[in-house]
Amino acid sequence: MGRMRASRVVEKHRIVCEQVEQVPPQAGEVIVRTNWAAICGSDVHVVHSGVPLQDSAFRPGAPGHEGIGTVAESTVEGFREGELVLTVPVGDNRTGTFADYMTMKSKYLVKIPETDIPQEQLLMAQQFGTTIFSLRQRPVDVVGKTVMVMGQGSAGCFFAYSLKRAGAAQVIVSDKSEARMAISRHFGADVVVKAEGNNVYEAVMDHTGGQGVHYLVEAVGSSEALAESIGLIRVGGDGLYFGQPDTTELVPFNFHDFQRRQLTINATRGTQQEQDLVSFKQALHLILTRQIDVSPLISHVFPLDQIEEAMAHATELERNARKVAFRF
Repeated sequence: MGRMRASRVVEKHRIVCEQVEQVPPQAGEVIVRTNWAAICGSDVHVVHSGVPLQDSAFRPGAPGHEGIGTVAESTVEGFREGELVLTVPVGDNRTGTFADYMTMKSKYLVKIPETDIPQEQLLMAQQFGTTIFSLRQRPVDVVGKTVMVMGQGSAGCFFAYSLKRAGAAQVIVSDKSEARMAISRHFGADVVVKAEGNNVYEAVMDHTGGQGVHYLVEAVGSSEALAESIGLIRVGGDGLYFGQPDTTELVPFNFHDFQRRQLTINATRGTQQEQDLVSFKQALHLILTRQIDVSPLISHVFPLDQIEEAMAHATELERNARKVAFRF
């Protein structure tokens, strides 16, 4: 079938782009020529924290899982050559999205209708869909309440948007990146806090009369954020831990504070297993109908050959990146 470029995680802190054989389709699979792919926070944790995502980190194009492209070959009725699709693969696919060609099971593809919205913006439906799924799986009434989103990467921005849309009276967000904080209000944030020192705790207490927020989303996957989050939620409040953890080790937190506050904490994953990929389709619909403008998200675009540099931009605060993408 020929050769293609694809990423490979060599070891902790090292990911490379190399030439490999294209992966031929089996029954039920589709080959998609990649047009765009994006780096997720969980990809950063796989590369720089050594956190495994099943065995997917060892497949061509891994750990990439946010992609959009054009059907090049199909063994499945209903997918034709030339159709534009969003790709949302997980570990049981044979390639990731950091490759010239993605060999995917058709159940992880979402067709995209004709539109003048740029493909790199439609690509954001993958991350957006995971946040929609999480909120639907663990619903909490936020109408008229004060909520907190820790982290303002793309997932954090989407949580802020959805919570404001759901009726939250006040959305407080935090991040360490000035570049990400700069776009937070675009997605619904009312209060934007630099995550350093005691800033976050002081801001939350100031805006809640010392009570803490009714609902908190941790969208970083940071041990530091996890430890801090318990003290930000008011008595009887709720939390959602969404971020892919940056470690497989035990993480200490204030159990006394947790118990005393009578908190309810949930975690979700597995959007790709949702029947008919409903949440991804809803995210795509909101972008296609311009109910959300995702154009501020992508700040840096690289060719796949520069994947190590791209990963550095996605990881290091001083690079001032928001969302980092690859254009093929």
